[in-house]
Amino acid sequence: MNQDSQTRKAEQILQQETGYLRQFGKFESILVAVVAIAWACFQLSLASWLILDSSKVRAIHLAFALCLLFLNYPVLRRPIKWKWLSNFNTIPLLDYCLAGCGIVLALYVVFDFAGLATRMGDLLNRDLLMGVLLVVILFEATRRAIGPALPVMALLISLYAFFAPYMPELFSAKGVSLSKYINQIALSSEGIFGIPLGVSATIVYLFVLLGALLDKAGAGQFFTTLAVAMLGRFRGGPAKAAVVSSGLSGMVSGSSIANIVTTGTFTIPLMKKTGYPPKKAAAIEVAASTNGQLMPPIMGAAAFIIAEYVNVPYLEVVKAAIIPALVAYSALFFLTHLEACKLGMRGIPLRELPNFIKIFRTGIHFFIPLGSLIYELVILRHSTEMAAFHAICILTAIIFYQEIRKTLQKKESIILALKKAITIIGQGMMQGSKNMIGVALATAAAGIIVGVVGMGLGSMITQIVEVLALGNIFLLLIITALASLMLGMGLPTTANYIVMASLTAPIIVEVGGIYGMVIPLMAAHLFCFYFGILADDTPPVGLAAYSAAAIAGSDPVQTGLQGFYYDLRTALLPFFFVFNSDLLLLGVHNWFEGLLIFVMAVGGAFAFTSLLQGWFIIKNKWYEIPFFMAATVFLLHPACVLPWLPLGPYGKFWIYLVGVIILGILLLGQKIRQNKKKSDKMLDLNYKISV
Repeated sequence: MNQDSQTRKAEQILQQETGYLRQFGKFESILVAVVAIAWACFQLSLASWLILDSSKVRAIHLAFALCLLFLNYPVLRRPIKWKWLSNFNTIPLLDYCLAGCGIVLALYVVFDFAGLATRMGDLLNRDLLMGVLLVVILFEATRRAIGPALPVMALLISLYAFFAPYMPELFSAKGVSLSKYINQIALSSEGIFGIPLGVSATIVYLFVLLGALLDKAGAGQFFTTLAVAMLGRFRGGPAKAAVVSSGLSGMVSGSSIANIVTTGTFTIPLMKKTGYPPKKAAAIEVAASTNGQLMPPIMGAAAFIIAEYVNVPYLEVVKAAIIPALVAYSALFFLTHLEACKLGMRGIPLRELPNFIKIFRTGIHFFIPLGSLIYELVILRHSTEMAAFHAICILTAIIFYQEIRKTLQKKESIILALKKAITIIGQGMMQGSKNMIGVALATAAAGIIVGVVGMGLGSMITQIVEVLALGNIFLLLIITALASLMLGMGLPTTANYIVMASLTAPIIVEVGGIYGMVIPLMAAHLFCFYFGILADDTPPVGLAAYSAAAIAGSDPVQTGLQGFYYDLRTALLPFFFVFNSDLLLLGVHNWFEGLLIFVMAVGGAFAFTSLLQGWFIIKNKWYEIPFFMAATVFLLHPACVLPWLPLGPYGKFWIYLVGVIILGILLLGQKIRQNKKKSDKMLDLNYKISV
């Protein structure tokens, strides 16, 4: 299989994720474009001048998502005998009807807003019918968009709500009536139209739209080329460039598969060219792209939902997430260097690399909207909606500037430049809307689970999880991690996070308190989020691994296993920041301490990465393993040894110093061995020459 066909296979996986499944005729293309662009205009209006009740905003947001879903996704994604179930060439009448029904059912709470407000708890038969149909059609839409796992889980927990009184004693709880269920789940702001969908409707869409516009304007390709130009000449340069470019792209895309197809089509062939085996080249791209969801500001849309659940400003989530994300990427960067050393690789010759200055000049304007976003959020402290809206406006102006400049350089008509700019903006709006289909439906369907838990069943679920964990906080964390990994095989990251955080985050805090451990709620939520992300490359289902393997021409399962092995350095971090809130900068208010924590955490992550890879400067000796483990613990969680060492108020800093000394001794010892090995080779060579 040649590189072009491998790339096309990866793009097909991306098309399934982003909704480009059907080949439309002219009328259908116009219809879908109008709906998608209308959705974008509605969201931009909300961020600028349009004021609506939050329930109406959420309902309209869901109506757009349902409509686009049924217009873009067939009932089945694989061709079968009954073509109307998997029609990829046109939109069948059934899906037109379902799209219309989706709009009406989602907007029912808007059409009868006043009536529903006056008869809460005393629903009409019409209300019950519309509520039941909304749940059913949402299940079907979610199944088409992201697979059966989430709707099946929501269905099972809904059935549990009805049949809980008839369950064995351990699982028994007070049940709910159909009226109470529909009132809570489908007609109030506690279920489908709850916080997750509200965040999707007010904040997430704008950031996804910003990422789509940047991609259509060429920012993704610019970041990748710039990273290769900057790092390609170093040992293992293409892999290091993949890490940097995926981190930059992940800041705005929030999708691991989109990240892989954008950056991996360029970096994976380069990695293979410089000596990385196909499996490892693909796995590095998987790890880099998957971890892109850790990077603020988007974090796979979860940052905004975490802020709502923990009830803190969005900037507090960014502050808490920044060090673990940077540490994870720094450790991955170091890992690519170790792999290059083990394989004896060199960088790309300078003459084969693009000119850094030239590339930087062609795309420097892409940093302006990102800089504006950060400036408004951090310095001016504007709302996230306003900051994202202004960044989109600036990017729109930049797109016009970019196309006009290109046209003037080619001495073509400015009218042509304006048309190209409008086309790019329109395509970006369409892409942004299609990217949001899965997010909107996942948050709506996950809201069903959140709503059921909120109907009084949460305490029972808490009790069940506590019993399974035997009241042990470490066992509880392991169960949560494994459950997140398993759920993530069938759920997108955001939905996985919502489900696990709703069920286990409060329990982690509670069980920690039983043992005298103060575990911040933020740490518990980020713990669930991290392991939901890692599921993207967990075999046998990880789509990220399948996408990268398609480009590299490697086995998907082996690629997923290798990618997960690389991601163990990321899996380590949540276990440490749950017990060491310094890593989340909670209670840290000065730059010096924050920088020290970051540097020490990077050193600890490097030690753990070297332990896993069996390589530091040269191959590790068996007796060095305990020292790498000690350095990891001392640098990532110094407080864990303080109860046994009375070192006073500055004990943490003494432990840091010990960790640094251990790493220094390991470095020096391996350097001496390396020099001795080189010396022995030279002596052997001189002997052979003399003979």
